[in-house]
Amino acid sequence: MFKIQEVRELIKLIDSSNIDEFEYKKDGTTIKMKKRGNEVVAVQAPAAKQAMQSVAPIEVETTVAAAQVEVPKQEEKKAVQNENLHKITSPMVGTFYASSSPDTPAYVNVGDRVSKDSIVCIVEAMKLFNEIDADVEGEIVEILVNNGQLVEYGQPLFLVKA
Repeated sequence: MFKIQEVRELIKLIDSSNIDEFEYKKDGTTIKMKKRGNEVVAVQAPAAKQAMQSVAPIEVETTVAAAQVEVPKQEEKKAVQNENLHKITSPMVGTFYASSSPDTPAYVNVGDRVSKDSIVCIVEAMKLFNEIDADVEGEIVEILVNNGQLVEYGQPLFLVKA
């Protein structure tokens, strides 16, 4: 099984290189990455599940492509309105969750005040739940992603008025 840090390093290396497609196998697990423009799509599946492996990347890549189309429109609109907003971005590829479980309230809502060490959400990557800190003091102005949505490395999640 790959460690999250190993996957992050692979994503950064692939993102900064001229490689368009990458596949890596270790201990019966496979990581496949494909670039789309400036974005990196990462998919991991156990090597033993060949039937799932051929279906899962197609679904994930389709979802990611839709997210890539929507994000730039939102960013352009907000950049024109207010340049003093700080973006809290995803440090990894994974699934965005606004709360720790479906029956608990969201960590933050629009209008909430956050400090640098406030937890604003969770990003799940490879069955690991990673708490994301605000890294800035201010007020949440907008939540840019939906609960359960796949997010990319560096994708803006929140806008904070500092």
